[in-house]
Amino acid sequence: MIWWLLPMLLALGGAAVVAREFKRKNADIWLGSYLRRRLPARPDGPVHVMFCFVDHFEPKWGRPSADVEERRVQAWCERYERMASRHRDADGVAPQHTFFYPEEEYEKPHLDKLEALCRRGYGEIEVHLHHDNDTADGLREKIRRFGAILHERHGALPRDPLTGELKFGFIHGNWALDNSRPDGRWCGVNDEIRVLAELGCYADFTLPSAPSDTQTAKINSIYYATDDPHKPCSHNHGVDVEVGRKESGDLMIVQGPLALNWRRRKWGVIPRIENSDVRASSPPTDDRVDLWVRQHIHVQGRPEWVFVKVHTHGAQENDMETLLGAPADAMFSYLERAYNDGKRYVLHYVNARELYNIAKAAEQGLEGNPSDYRDHVLPRPAASRAAVGATVAPR
Repeated sequence: MIWWLLPMLLALGGAAVVAREFKRKNADIWLGSYLRRRLPARPDGPVHVMFCFVDHFEPKWGRPSADVEERRVQAWCERYERMASRHRDADGVAPQHTFFYPEEEYEKPHLDKLEALCRRGYGEIEVHLHHDNDTADGLREKIRRFGAILHERHGALPRDPLTGELKFGFIHGNWALDNSRPDGRWCGVNDEIRVLAELGCYADFTLPSAPSDTQTAKINSIYYATDDPHKPCSHNHGVDVEVGRKESGDLMIVQGPLALNWRRRKWGVIPRIENSDVRASSPPTDDRVDLWVRQHIHVQGRPEWVFVKVHTHGAQENDMETLLGAPADAMFSYLERAYNDGKRYVLHYVNARELYNIAKAAEQGLEGNPSDYRDHVLPRPAASRAAVGATVAPR
């Protein structure tokens, strides 16, 4: 054997291993977009960081007993407020938690408890849905019925002040928005994006879904998707929300950070995928927070407003200590220490509706303190008093 070939062969073998690993994690779907993306130069003046925590909140996960369900919800209502009340952003607002509650898991006592927590200023309730082999009419029936229940019984969901229409944010169960799973499971509705918009959905917050094969090629963006009713996954591409540009397409898609984390490597070599999921197996460490901010998700033309949306499945016992205990407490402390000095960074804790309102304000060319626009387009629902300590400018 020619010994000088050995390093080359080892390098080729290593590259093949990396390629197989990325393929196994479906990174081939989005890696090209990630490598081609160019981040904007740091703006003059402070960067405002909008931090939003969305939750696929599923008390019936694992089909537990009614007592277990109740304990899961009660733990959140007691422990989250206790932990979050120790923290404030630049506006005096406590960390906000958006509970995307599953339509098919509705239990009035659970929503009553969450409603009380939200009324005390710690978050809002939005719409989550798991469905399979569904139709557009089936989707319409589910969302209309559940939206009415959330609004009329629990004071959730705002009404459009111009049309009176109920509006809602959405997260799709099993990541399968717009029938995006290749096997067609856990949705079935190819025109789901258009139907959601028709029903009053103001934005979808499902992504990122990596390493699922439902992940889109477009990443780290806030954009409009246009539905193709004949094809699934119409949100694979779209038009970025941009300052001064009229909205286009059917539905705004708000993505969380997706990146390669070179500080956390498999076998010490292959960078792990950072998909903004927070749980016991992936706690919210300082280096992850930095990586989230560095993805610089923003409305085009407004780089000084950065949106960081992370997600979790909060009702699973294995993750509760991470989400309600010391790790989450440390994450908020780090955000307030590293991203709220008032000179380089200004921190704003927002819920999903407020994130949307601030993005729309940016699109319309508004400037200044983004906290002024928390209620810019969609007002607070009844079960959401003004966030603790917040000073919100009138529309």
